[in-house]
This record gives sequence, structure tokens and C-alpha cells, in this order.
Amino acid sequence: MQDASWQEFSERVTYDDGLHASCVALPEGLGELQRAAMRDRNLSVLGTLAVFNERRSEAMDEESPLAQDMQRLDSKLNVMMAMLDQLLQRDAQLPPRIRVSFNALGALLPLSLWPVGQEHALVRLHFDGCLALPLELTARRVEERDADHVFVSFESMDEATCDAIERLVFRHHRRKVAERRSNVS
Repeated sequence: MQDASWQEFSERVTYDDGLHASCVALPEGLGELQRAAMRDRNLSVLGTLAVFNERRSEAMDEESPLAQDMQRLDSKLNVMMAMLDQLLQRDAQLPPRIRVSFNALGALLPLSLWPVGQEHALVRLHFDGCLALPLELTARRVEERDADHVFVSFESMDEATCDAIERLVFRHHRRKVAERRSNVS
């Protein structure tokens, strides 16, 4: 019997790419304060990723002093963020990069990633440009999809986090489609 959450997950666009990812057993008694802090961190990570991936929709006059100032400021901020990310990563041990497929409903993960014998776990996804600050999502094991993969559904997700993940997934999907089209041309 197929689970309804898998059906919903598979009908939506997914973020399908290699990410540094890990899963740890969910600590017993995760309280409301801890969940609220995790929600705030996740929204911060998703906001940072949105800013990094944002592209200007309006073409600015490249000769104007304002456009030149904006480009210089953008370059300086990019350098500062790269330096901060390197500093934060100095003591952090990143998990290996693996192929992950996820959206706001759940994720398809390598079975080897899921903690053995656990029904619930914390899924951590590290994105390029923000490696030191992972997206942390509580998940419930739903079913093994094949010998190597397990489907998990995300739990306790608020509407703002769901919306931010959906935007991230959509932007990533759009970028991948554009890359494929440019490679064909």
C-alpha cells in the first residue's frame, strides 16, 4: 500500500541535487522553545539562500553612478559573506555530499543516512554559500522506496517555513532547467 504523503511529495517539484547532508536521532522531549529557535534559524538560512540566489529583474544602466555603486557594494558583501562562511566552517566538520531530493513535504534520502532503528530524526541540509548554517528539519520515516532509499516526511513545519522551502525549490528547479537549455543551445 502506497503512503499518501509519498504520493503528494512525488507530484510536486523537488530540489534534486548533491548537498552535504546528515541525519541524527531526534532528541527526546524537543520542547516548544527549541522548536521555535530551530524555526527562526531555518527561516534565517532560507532568507540567506534567497538573497544569494536572487537575480536583479530590472536591467540597470551600467553607466550610471548608482549602478556602479550597487555593483561595488554587492561585490564587497559577497566577499564578506564568503569570509564569514569560511570562518564558521573552520571548526565544523561537514558531512559528505550526497544526492538528495526534497520539497516542503519531505525528502528522498539514501537509506544509509537514516539513523538505524529510528522512527524520527533531524535532517540537516548544508547549502553552498551557507555551509556552516544547515537547514534543520524534523522528519518521520515513512517507507523504504527501494534497497537504497528511504522517504521521510517533514513534521512540525509552519507555513512561513513551508513557503520559503517551496520558493527555494522552485528557484533551484528553474535554474537547473535554464542550465540544461543553455547546454543544449
